[in-house]
Amino acid sequence: MTGLIAAAVFGYLLGAVPFGIVMARLFGLGDLRKIGSGNIGATNVLRTGNKPAAFLTLVLDAAKGGIAVLVARALLGETAAQLAGFAAFLGHCFPVYLGFRGGKGVATFLGTLLALAWPLGLAACATWAATAALFRFSSLAALAAAALAPVWALIGGRQDLAVLALALAVLIFIRHHANIRRLVAGTEPRIGRK
Repeated sequence: MTGLIAAAVFGYLLGAVPFGIVMARLFGLGDLRKIGSGNIGATNVLRTGNKPAAFLTLVLDAAKGGIAVLVARALLGETAAQLAGFAAFLGHCFPVYLGFRGGKGVATFLGTLLALAWPLGLAACATWAATAALFRFSSLAALAAAALAPVWALIGGRQDLAVLALALAVLIFIRHHANIRRLVAGTEPRIGRK
């Protein structure tokens, strides 16, 4: 039990590091929370027009989930790995460093799935990429990837991960409630719009 608690705390604190804000400051883009949607993720960094900063944010936010999973798995096993990945996701969405006002967790979600089971992670990433390419909405791509992740897990014979993927998907839909309203209203900004 102590090990699982430690894995959760480690995952949460790692996930709570706001790399979008860090990259925005390093690249001189200002306070990311006052730009575009105010979100701390890669999509909002991209709205500044700085693609390298957005790419680094995407990679680092994904790495938070992946590293949490891999470290916990190496030290404590698979249950701890899943818990650490879930905690990293929560850390990104509700970071203690920012008064619990964080991002929507999509990159961290994908990084977590890639580390837990790379075929599942690749399926989720492919779902995101295909939806984004077809419709040019990052939020819609995130919702599609989240919704199908439990399905991909079941198809891949990973019932244990299907439960985790479903829990993460529910949280992603909750975090995207405003995006869903804008998608329905036809006012959601497309990928690459500054």
